[in-house]
Amino acid sequence: MNLDKITLDRINILHPKVRDEALTIYKDIVKVLTGRAFCRFAYTHRSFAEQAALYAQGRTKLYDSNGRKLGIVTKAKPGSSFHNYGLAIDIVLIADKDGNGSYESAVWDTVTDFDCDGKSDWMECIALFKVKGWDWGGDWKSFKDLPHVEKTFGYTWQELLDLYNKKYVDKDGFVKI
Repeated sequence: MNLDKITLDRINILHPKVRDEALTIYKDIVKVLTGRAFCRFAYTHRSFAEQAALYAQGRTKLYDSNGRKLGIVTKAKPGSSFHNYGLAIDIVLIADKDGNGSYESAVWDTVTDFDCDGKSDWMECIALFKVKGWDWGGDWKSFKDLPHVEKTFGYTWQELLDLYNKKYVDKDGFVKI
């Protein structure tokens, strides 16, 4: 079983309460995706400062360092994303589109079936999260966030922010839940 080091590193910075489960799900994904694509955890824990920088894109930070116009990346202000508490993961498929063994193309679609098993590779990944009780951003009513899954343990982001602000955190800064 080939495990993606980048994904493993990103699992290790998740909230301690979800790390083992995220690793188990990831290993299940690796077993299921047998074609020319693999799943990478693109984003997991994100600090409040990192969230602020993302939120600024397309709002107060309009251009990148090369002068390219930036679009809005997130609707979540710092503290209002489950990523800020290490309880969310954004996935991406990395594909060998040419079949030459060069896995370099990020694929953000939900329909491609790289392993030709009759099921969308993306949705196979999401199903493995959902069976473990993770919420998928593709099921949200107000807006869709297809790469996003989160494990809330029944908390709202407002409740997590309140706990964080009250310093109800462990030695590593994770909210105690």
